[in-house]
Amino acid sequence: MRTPLKRLLFYLALAALGSTGSVFAAEGGESAAPADWKVTAIERQPVVEGAVEYRRYSLDGKGSATGTKVQLALFSNKKATLRVFDQPDSNRSLAETMKERNALAGVNGGYFDPEGKPVGLLRSEGKTIAPFRRARLLSGVLAVGQGTVEIFRASEFPAKRDWREALQCGPFLLDRGKPVAGLNDTRSARRTFVLTTTDRRTAIGSCAPVTLAGLARVLAALPELKVARALNLDGGSSSAFWCRTSEETFSVTEMKTVRDFLAVVPRTDR
Repeated sequence: MRTPLKRLLFYLALAALGSTGSVFAAEGGESAAPADWKVTAIERQPVVEGAVEYRRYSLDGKGSATGTKVQLALFSNKKATLRVFDQPDSNRSLAETMKERNALAGVNGGYFDPEGKPVGLLRSEGKTIAPFRRARLLSGVLAVGQGTVEIFRASEFPAKRDWREALQCGPFLLDRGKPVAGLNDTRSARRTFVLTTTDRRTAIGSCAPVTLAGLARVLAALPELKVARALNLDGGSSSAFWCRTSEETFSVTEMKTVRDFLAVVPRTDR
């Protein structure tokens, strides 16, 4: 049975927030004091198969008592790309799926309703699994074509292009390297995201509990990345991250079954 639209949008708002409340800051309302984030340490692990570099950033912020940590799997679009792995009838975890598919890194994907059906555009291996939706929360689309990984605002997404993979999610976090205005800054939760840079690199990643506005500020504060755009993925209990390096494997385990994953794989079309 199809989930009613109003109920679905309410459910999505809770999922994006990771708790109760509004995904977007209320007009005229008060929000938590923003932290002025500063990177205090960067750990790098050797590149995997010449394609992916693992990074872990530790950050402290004015107004934050505990700081936060961000993990990234960073790659050049010349050497690797993203794939959407849909698993409608599977209870396999992110780690199990990435190992089974021989992926280099992975993260949980987009939103899904209480019946496990994807919400928003979902396209895998050239096949559309779920249609594009117009909703304030679903404000961005990750799209993968031959040799390209791009993040679009939903309003500008060129749907007629032949995309191999696509995932609609949100909210938008960064645009032109700047945090998007109006994001909720009162509720913290585990977060996952995808970003693109001005020098044709892409990263998937996870962040320790922060607000949506906090995550945007954290990503804007990361040195050397030159972030162009960043998009929030399904967070909270869905948050999962996995990356293998030549030395070890890093993993954040999801707390519930997730419908789809984003995986980093070597490019085979060069």
